[in-house]
Amino acid sequence: MNLNLSNKNALVCGSSQGLGLASAIEISLLGASITLMARDEEKLKIAVGKLDTSKGQKHDYVVANFSSHQNVHEAIHAFLATGKTIHILVNNTGGPAGGKAIDATIESFLEAFNNHLVCNHILTQAVVKGMKEAGFGRIINVISTSVKQPIAGLGVSNTIRAAVANWSKTLSVELGGFGITVNNVLPGFTQTVRADYVIDKKSKDSGKSPEQVMQELVSEIPVGRIGQPEEFGAAVAFLCSPAAAYINGINLPVDGGRTGCL
Repeated sequence: MNLNLSNKNALVCGSSQGLGLASAIEISLLGASITLMARDEEKLKIAVGKLDTSKGQKHDYVVANFSSHQNVHEAIHAFLATGKTIHILVNNTGGPAGGKAIDATIESFLEAFNNHLVCNHILTQAVVKGMKEAGFGRIINVISTSVKQPIAGLGVSNTIRAAVANWSKTLSVELGGFGITVNNVLPGFTQTVRADYVIDKKSKDSGKSPEQVMQELVSEIPVGRIGQPEEFGAAVAFLCSPAAAYINGINLPVDGGRTGCL
């Protein structure tokens, strides 16, 4: 099986921590050079030091704030002006705040749409020319199992994630003939800061202790435990590899079997 990503450059977003960093680490283990992108430069400096360098990779980072799509546009074009080609793009950023869809403000939908779909699109448009010229491209979007089964209490997220999933499927048709695949990876309940937020919110909303909430969440997962970030990152890294060249336009849950549909 060809998992070799030597001489490939990957841009991984939201990668100063959590699932983004886990994905970057796993992709680096396959030999790619990584460019991390996030808003906190101090965290990025620390994160770069966690990437594998055993195959001679050279890693760097770009500071960008996804709450401003103009800032993301300026950051990626300044980076590409250095002459670097990006072969792998992992689109990932923090999810919208929780709450019912019916209670959400117009502003919260617009903010989430810009943070996720618009920023993803800006980055994809910026790097796809280099992918076409190289005859190799991997675009991975980290979204949510809510695109298969909406999650209660995450109304804005459910809505926007579905938009990203359909945008991604459309791109997979448009770009597949250039050797560029576009796929979505859907994290389930994974040990991250986001999971801590969900547990805390459910605890406050229900009056149950965080331990009770955790037990209830785990009871819904067939494998009987929450996922680890590196397990999610491994799935992302595989889809980036040459071995996954014929996998295109899919939604891949990494959720221990929790999602109740095919």
